[in-house]
Amino acid sequence: MNNYRTIIIRKTKKIFLFIFLFIGSYAHAQKILRVGVAGLAHDHVHGIMNQFKKGEVVIAGIAESDEQLVQRYKKTYQLPDSLFYKNLESLLSHTKPDVVLAYTPISEHINVVEICAPKGIPVMVEKPLATTIKDAERIAALARQFHVQVLTNYETTWYNSNQEIYSLVNGEHTIGTIRKMTVHDGHNGPKEIGCSPDFLAWLTDPVKNGGGALMDFGCYGANLMVWLMDGKSPVAVTAVTHHLKPLIYPKVEDDATILLEYPDATGIIEASWDWPFGIKDLEVFGTKGYLHALNGNTLQKRDKDVYENVPLKPAPYTNNINYLSDVLSGKLDPGHDLSSLENNLIVVHILESALKSAREGKRISL
Repeated sequence: MNNYRTIIIRKTKKIFLFIFLFIGSYAHAQKILRVGVAGLAHDHVHGIMNQFKKGEVVIAGIAESDEQLVQRYKKTYQLPDSLFYKNLESLLSHTKPDVVLAYTPISEHINVVEICAPKGIPVMVEKPLATTIKDAERIAALARQFHVQVLTNYETTWYNSNQEIYSLVNGEHTIGTIRKMTVHDGHNGPKEIGCSPDFLAWLTDPVKNGGGALMDFGCYGANLMVWLMDGKSPVAVTAVTHHLKPLIYPKVEDDATILLEYPDATGIIEASWDWPFGIKDLEVFGTKGYLHALNGNTLQKRDKDVYENVPLKPAPYTNNINYLSDVLSGKLDPGHDLSSLENNLIVVHILESALKSAREGKRISL
């Protein structure tokens, strides 16, 4: 009888332990981030607004001084007056979000980090990290001094096809050693595709955006290539730019080709506001084969003469919010991944060197 009772007690304990662990894991999976929104002048802010409407994230507050922008977003997303603050300092004095997401001109990312880092608040900016090496290194110094995460968000980070390429190249070594990488990123122009006037005003400004198509789209290729090369910087950068639409984009280049030199590999980045339609793809040539991510959900492989579609495993993260939740909880270390500070410091070095190369007409050693 006593043995029977002991068995029952043990089984009951196991059942309660299982329930406890299940509830704990479920609660963790359901944790919703409270975010502060710095700025509304970047059209990518629509992404977080839609996530908010779906209940995937809580907006703790929005810092924006432009009243017409405030009224537009209030109306579009039915946002209450209580969410809005004139500046980021005021927002953070009234509420402490888990993280601040920056939707400002790129040149203002440094300002957001200078306000948040001393308060111990992590930041995620939209790509690229900064417009200059000086600002990027200042951001990195603040992140390290105050032990906060500063991450960069790219659309292409969440492409299943890109994640699968990384797995095949650096995990399974399916195509051998990388010899060449090509990235095409562009569309027919920010004005042509209907970017908002507020976004367009700074996106085409050589100071606020740091350049034109080279900065806007060149950063994608640099980000992916540094990642595929295990966080290594190229040894040199060469770039050529064109100004094909001076009447539409009088201040900045609208087409760029960037060459990245590695000791045993080459990267070619084609960035443009002059194409007939949008393209974001990635090609990787190895010693044994070739991979081509045509878009976020289509990946092809070729060994010799035959192309075959590669079935894609679900990516571990499909958006920046799920990723951020795991990073901020300590479940995930960014390491040298696509959003990491380490990767994006190198990206800014590449972009500034590319601008210098195009301006001076020479190869720039890193």
